[in-house]
Amino acid sequence: MLYDFIIINKDEKIPLYRQIYFSIRNSIENGSLKKGSKLPSIRRLSDDLSVSKTTVTGAYEQLCVEGYIKNKPQSGYYVEAHFENKPKAVDLQSNTPTSVKRYFEFDFSGKSIDERVININEWKKYVKEVLNQSYLLTSYGEAQGEEVLRKALQKYSLGIRSVNTNEKNIVVGAGTQPLLNILCMISGKGKRVAVGHSSYVQSEIIFKSYGYEVCYFDSDDFGVRIESLNAIKPNIVLINPNFTNKSGANMPVTRRLELIQWAKDNSSLIIEDDYNGELRYSTHPMPCVQNYDRENTVYLGSFSKVLLPSVRISYMVLPDMLLEEYNKIKPIINQTASKTEQTALARYIDNGKIDVHLRKARRIYLEKSKIMLNSVKEYFKDSAKVTFNETSLYITLKVNKEINREEIEKELSENSVCIMPYKNESNVFGLSFSGIPENKIPRGIQILSKIIY
Repeated sequence: MLYDFIIINKDEKIPLYRQIYFSIRNSIENGSLKKGSKLPSIRRLSDDLSVSKTTVTGAYEQLCVEGYIKNKPQSGYYVEAHFENKPKAVDLQSNTPTSVKRYFEFDFSGKSIDERVININEWKKYVKEVLNQSYLLTSYGEAQGEEVLRKALQKYSLGIRSVNTNEKNIVVGAGTQPLLNILCMISGKGKRVAVGHSSYVQSEIIFKSYGYEVCYFDSDDFGVRIESLNAIKPNIVLINPNFTNKSGANMPVTRRLELIQWAKDNSSLIIEDDYNGELRYSTHPMPCVQNYDRENTVYLGSFSKVLLPSVRISYMVLPDMLLEEYNKIKPIINQTASKTEQTALARYIDNGKIDVHLRKARRIYLEKSKIMLNSVKEYFKDSAKVTFNETSLYITLKVNKEINREEIEKELSENSVCIMPYKNESNVFGLSFSGIPENKIPRGIQILSKIIY
């Protein structure tokens, strides 16, 4: 007897019992085999298909386990499942075209770093060392971050940024966003957060997702204005002391001390986003805010631009009052940063390679910043206001005319120019020099000036 609903091909690599299993299952799902239908016996089906009884038994047993058929003792196998509609099959041939990353000859987006900054082979060597030690890879990582890395970060952050802490107060994560999530969890509900008008946008999204009220403080040439905080009365203040919105300069020590005193008087928390603070090169890096206040300041540091964007390792330094709350939830938190990369970074730091790396980065970015500023001066002359954000490796260019942003960005794209996305004002352009080659900067600025004017 032939069974049209069972299709097998003995030349295929798929085991025969699986071919029988799928044939019967598909027939049940599409309604060809109705509930209650009797299936041929194992002996009969093995004879008719010229396969072993073991093969048929394997298929039937799997169907019984999944509930498609049922074995009734002394009677045989019967269809048990009933489908109103056939389950929709997964379409493996997607009609969506595969996206191709667009190449821009003049890339001012800041999504990459200068390839000359890091010795990739040197970094690979440390990663390979870790991969060759299997005992490091056969266990989960520490929730707070690998102890060897936290100890290395304690020395690194103290020497580079004067961070005043020890390894027990350091929490490691795969980027700043996971760390901010943890911070919100331990800070409590119903908070009001004050941020700058051109702040870290992702942080605002996180704050709002926890139900926090986000307000915007005013700034002057020295950073956040204390009078503005008095009006807002926030529980938390997020600052980047390396870049004031008005001038792009460092927040001076006098304003830092005023902010610290205000936070103490108002029982508020300061979150110091020290983004690339160690990359200051035209001036000497000054101590972080946390150096003056370890009681009310949370310090955030990152290696995305310092080392490699693909190495998603950031760290957070908690004051003791928040450390107690963190330890309560630590048992239920998973580490998001790669244990392999954490261990490799610890060795990279301990062996002094990060110091060599930073000296090289400062030298390269200093030269590129000069080329960028000179090019803007040459092609824009006095028709735009320039703010230089040294540690974030970009400039903001505010042109003194009304423009159609959409048309300009379209024309820039047609001329293979990519810029940073703008946040608020349509006549403000963010231009990063981190990834673009030096020899491309002047021509890219020239194209931008011609399109705008």
